[in-house]
Amino acid sequence: MKQISFSQAEFQRKKRRTRREVFLAEMEQIMPWEELFAVVEPHYPKGKRGRPPIGLERMLRVYFVQQWNGLSDEGVEDAITDSQALRAFVGIDLSREAAPDATTVLQFRRLLEQHDLTKKLFDAVNAGLSAAGLMMREGTIADATIIAAPPSVKNEANARDPDMHQTKKGNQWHFGMKAHIGVDAESGLVHTVVGTAANEADVTQTEHLLHGEEKDVFLDAGYVGADKREELKDRDVNWEIAMKRGKLKAVSEESGFGQLLRKLESLKASIRSKVEHPFHIVKNLFHYKKVRYKGLEKNTAQLHTLFALANLMIAKRKLLALNSQVAS
Repeated sequence: MKQISFSQAEFQRKKRRTRREVFLAEMEQIMPWEELFAVVEPHYPKGKRGRPPIGLERMLRVYFVQQWNGLSDEGVEDAITDSQALRAFVGIDLSREAAPDATTVLQFRRLLEQHDLTKKLFDAVNAGLSAAGLMMREGTIADATIIAAPPSVKNEANARDPDMHQTKKGNQWHFGMKAHIGVDAESGLVHTVVGTAANEADVTQTEHLLHGEEKDVFLDAGYVGADKREELKDRDVNWEIAMKRGKLKAVSEESGFGQLLRKLESLKASIRSKVEHPFHIVKNLFHYKKVRYKGLEKNTAQLHTLFALANLMIAKRKLLALNSQVAS
């Protein structure tokens, strides 16, 4: 029988569970661990040469802790060392071993990037959600959000990240990238993620955000003309694209037609609002308001992980209910 340390015993005896503990316990239940391990395992070092690697399960758990909390490689090492709740989730007892260091975390992240595994992790999560009947696939909502990048040129190259660009939104200029997503209109779950420079027009990515099985597509006014683009004009779907604000204002509010038009636009907007939830989770709950790495490839790889985890957050209640039914 494995003996627990004094700190673990004290942690287990405390009466109140923190929000972090509750969150980690829920994630423990709903993460499709076996499927996620299966994605990474073929590419993970087997330890035949040199120092044996840290176990895959532990590193994947560390990686998810890093994404949930918006931490750097050094930051996640410190957080795990500081927090008993995180150590319990990762499976580390400081009386026997240290938390994986920043270099080990960096090497694991690069392994995921090198083999395009974050996209496969995203697909594995979505396959589980589809199998549970939570992704309907009959309608898609597409939208994009700007993720800021450091505009400073006070670095070794004396230059901004060449993959990032500036764009104007309203009266304000932004420098960075765009996260484009395609969302299931019924559940609000993200089925497609695309990363581009911030100056890429939303409408140019429409084709890449559709999975091909949808019957209805809901878009905001930034996608006006999408249905007439060469690559999309033959799609057999119902295009529900918001009117530009100027055109809507030009229609009298007093006329019956104007009132009907506004009700229709309000209905379309209520459907499109589901696309804001994944953005809220990634930017506000996971603290991803600014890119952490250089280049579109690395940051798009991270976006796949973040939106996979966001999907699990969105589906959490239903997944917990399904697990409860199976257990009973």
